[in-house]
Amino acid sequence: MRRFSMQDPEAGQRPPYFNIDPDQALRELGAPVGTDGFADTASRSLSGREDLVRRGQSPEGRKTLRLFSTWEITRYLIPVAPAHFRRVLRANPDLPQGRSETEGGAKWFTLDEVLRLRGHFADLGSRAKEYRPYRPKGLPAKTVAVANFKGGVGKTSTAAHLAMSAALDGYRVLVIDLDSQGSITSIFGGQVADEWQTVFPLLARDYAQSLQAENRRRADRGETPLPFDDTLQTALDTSAADLIQSTHWPNIDLIGAQLNLYWAEFQIPVWRTGLRGWKLWDALSNGLEADGLLERYDLIVLDTPPALGYLTINGLATADILLVPLGASFLEFDSTGRFFDMLHATFASIEEGENAAARALGRPGLRFEWDAVRAVVTRFDANQQAEMAGLMQAYLGPVLSPVRQDFTALVGQAGEQVNGIYEADYRDFNRDTYARGRAAFDATYAAFKRLLIGAWRRDELARDAARQHEPQQLKEEAS
Repeated sequence: MRRFSMQDPEAGQRPPYFNIDPDQALRELGAPVGTDGFADTASRSLSGREDLVRRGQSPEGRKTLRLFSTWEITRYLIPVAPAHFRRVLRANPDLPQGRSETEGGAKWFTLDEVLRLRGHFADLGSRAKEYRPYRPKGLPAKTVAVANFKGGVGKTSTAAHLAMSAALDGYRVLVIDLDSQGSITSIFGGQVADEWQTVFPLLARDYAQSLQAENRRRADRGETPLPFDDTLQTALDTSAADLIQSTHWPNIDLIGAQLNLYWAEFQIPVWRTGLRGWKLWDALSNGLEADGLLERYDLIVLDTPPALGYLTINGLATADILLVPLGASFLEFDSTGRFFDMLHATFASIEEGENAAARALGRPGLRFEWDAVRAVVTRFDANQQAEMAGLMQAYLGPVLSPVRQDFTALVGQAGEQVNGIYEADYRDFNRDTYARGRAAFDATYAAFKRLLIGAWRRDELARDAARQHEPQQLKEEAS
């Protein structure tokens, strides 16, 4: 008769979900969790968040932007040779001269100083070089929305790095956080007390103005006006200037977000139900235009929530350019396809509803249009995901940007420190590691900048053609 040992020699090789002792599991379980448990966890998380944010702040409690070396400036920011850069500084002692940490060491400059130096080279340097980025005079800022309803795809990181790239390039940038999680607000060091320091007042103001117009029409018809509460009156007295914060970047401003902004997702449909004629999707764009932000800035970057709600709809309807980040995996490809399907259903439904009414009244119809829409692969690992990325490119064609954002040590470290990669000091790496790390984001920005410049150029040519057509039209009307 064969005997078996009570000791199983393969027990240590089996998966850890076999033979779990119920009494030991109970001891590890802990007490049941009530709603107070959520509050405790939230409080601990907040303390940890504040600690992490403080590590990048000055003693005064504000985030500070690092300095930029002569090597960085002449390689990435101002297209001049290092030797020529130094000669210009020596010849112009009134220009920022930088500071050295050691005698005879490299010179370091603030970004404010870099912007002053760029202006000097633009005014007196070669006309063949692009010292200032392209922006046609007399045309409004362009707005880019970064959106996807799947979380974890690099949406906020992409939005933040686009803003930083554009700022380093010399553009004036406004970042608007539409996500109540407030992640991009944290990246730029924003402090937001409540929903009245977010975009909420701009949305409420637009509704209030529509409600006032409706009540004037009702008064003319002798009808009872619709209710107008204190919240709406407060919104009428609020402008974008009341909401905008400066950041530690001299040419990036912020309208931040915090948890209470999510209330807008419930309030907007209530307003819409009370006033069917209110075009809720135009609320944000109306606010930006009315308060002069399209002239004050060159680029407006919208970070949207990971959901296709009313805040995202406002962001998408405001945007000239739409970027959709996604990873090179089946699940993210599949989810992003469904996101585009929902975009079509949502905006086609709005168009259909508005155009049915427009046809009945003999008015022009509504048609949403974007200068460009691109999907962008983020967190890319060429060793693991090249085949999937190639398949996605084959199916999506020009909608999928051929530029892919690699995930590198520089990207990982920047995220751990609540910073963007452009805020990382290259001395924490070696120069080659730093150059490789930022190359992916530089390439992403270059691809975006081509869209931006192309869209502006198209608008510029259309404007010039319309101006040339005006005299001929006036002659024909006169005859």
